[in-house]
Amino acid sequence: MTPIAPIVLPDQFNAAEYFVDRHIAEGRGEKVAIECGDDLVSYRQLFELVNRVGNGLRRLGVRPEERVFLFLQDTPAFAACFFGAIKIGAVPVPVNTLLKPADCEYLLNNSRARVAIVSHSVLSAMFASTSSNLAPVEAIPQSRLRYLETVVVVGGGPNDGTVSFESFTRQSSPVLEAEATSRDDAAFWLYSSGSTGQPKACVHLQHDMVVSVERYAKAILNIRENDRVFSVAKLFFAYGLGNALYFPLAVGATSILLPGPPKPQAVFDVIERHRPTLLFSVPSNYVKLLAHPAPEGREFNLSMIRHAISAGEALPAAVFHRFKRRFGVEILDAIGSTEALHMMISNVAGAVRPGSSGKIIPGFEAKILDDSDRPVALGAIGNLLVKADSTCAGYWNQHEKTKNTIEGHWIRTGDKYYQDADGYFWYAGRSDDMVKVSGVWVSPIEIERVLSEHPAVQEAAVVFRNDADELPKPVACIVTRDGTVGTPELGRELQEFVASQLPIFKRPRWVAFLPELPKTATGKLQRFKLRGER
Repeated sequence: MTPIAPIVLPDQFNAAEYFVDRHIAEGRGEKVAIECGDDLVSYRQLFELVNRVGNGLRRLGVRPEERVFLFLQDTPAFAACFFGAIKIGAVPVPVNTLLKPADCEYLLNNSRARVAIVSHSVLSAMFASTSSNLAPVEAIPQSRLRYLETVVVVGGGPNDGTVSFESFTRQSSPVLEAEATSRDDAAFWLYSSGSTGQPKACVHLQHDMVVSVERYAKAILNIRENDRVFSVAKLFFAYGLGNALYFPLAVGATSILLPGPPKPQAVFDVIERHRPTLLFSVPSNYVKLLAHPAPEGREFNLSMIRHAISAGEALPAAVFHRFKRRFGVEILDAIGSTEALHMMISNVAGAVRPGSSGKIIPGFEAKILDDSDRPVALGAIGNLLVKADSTCAGYWNQHEKTKNTIEGHWIRTGDKYYQDADGYFWYAGRSDDMVKVSGVWVSPIEIERVLSEHPAVQEAAVVFRNDADELPKPVACIVTRDGTVGTPELGRELQEFVASQLPIFKRPRWVAFLPELPKTATGKLQRFKLRGER
């Protein structure tokens, strides 16, 4: 195997200079960095807006290492605020704009941010106003928000109790010298919800984004300056942040942003209007795109896309094949995590193994261990650990969870995997999804893969329920491809379809037909809801 060259960065390194400033010196000032509907933002305009945000934050007294809360939709302002904070050595904290007020309150207090920058369209979702006579911010008792002092609103009016982003930036200088940060200084936080408990803040360092760019975006996707990038996953997610922000900015490419929800027609409209060459999405969205009817007399045109990428959950082989047949585009499935920042394992164009997560990305390492931390045999399911220099430094204020997850150079992903003889990794579920049936460990993913091959199935999820003898048995939760309510006859057909390909104890004992599967905002299946848990 050819040795992978190390990524060398100077001791003094500021990510905003790398991803934004250098494009001016390299002659890309007039090139379009971001397209958002009718708005076109050049690299020079982005550079100046980043500087204005940084100066505005300094005017508010924001200091190096201090957190800045970002509750923003996917617009150019997100990019400016994210890198504007980093440029002055502060730490931006992007959070999910679909969160409820109670969640925002927890994260504001946990991050101890004194300044929040918020899109006006989601301001009311961030603050639960208790009186129509009060502005949203004024309605929150100070005793509940222990640190927040200033809210800057993007696109807001003058009477909402906040500072206007437009005046905030207009009053600031477009000239700003970057803080002399280290490559190992904290750069930004991303909250990882995990499977239980309150969200945990992953502390990512100045060099982490460069690692993900070099190891994945450049080496696997061959991203280049003439690429046009569109991500269905939003910027506040680790996946979307790389896809649509620092990946294109790393090479001087163009990012295409969609502020609103990624409904199928909206996604197709963006693709046909803006013509991205790289499309990033999640399995559930690819399924929705496949279910969406084409305009009468023609098919949607995806011919400009050279790579479609999937992550968030395992992509069923059936979805891969259906997408390729309909649109002529291969989907490169991969696995990443908020803790590792972006991808760790990926398929590669020309060597895709449908249904697998691919191979370990060169420059990273992976191992599969049993519950006693011994290597498992080839083909056996175990716990996936990954070694990647993009991994966060730890969880903010969570010492024990950090120790239990990050072990020196290695991170426990919490995923069950097995590896085949050719080096491909196959997802078997989260560690807490595995159940013993008839004395044998069973992965719900294995049953789901078979169910997804049936022509009547659009989506499938498997959970386990105790039978009359209090023994766990598989339950298949099915969304039909034609959207109709399934019949008992179809249920029996699906049971026998699984039994024809897997051992009999993996045959679903029950089949439930649902209009849709419960998903998180990132498209991940919420199995606990299917199990009837709260």
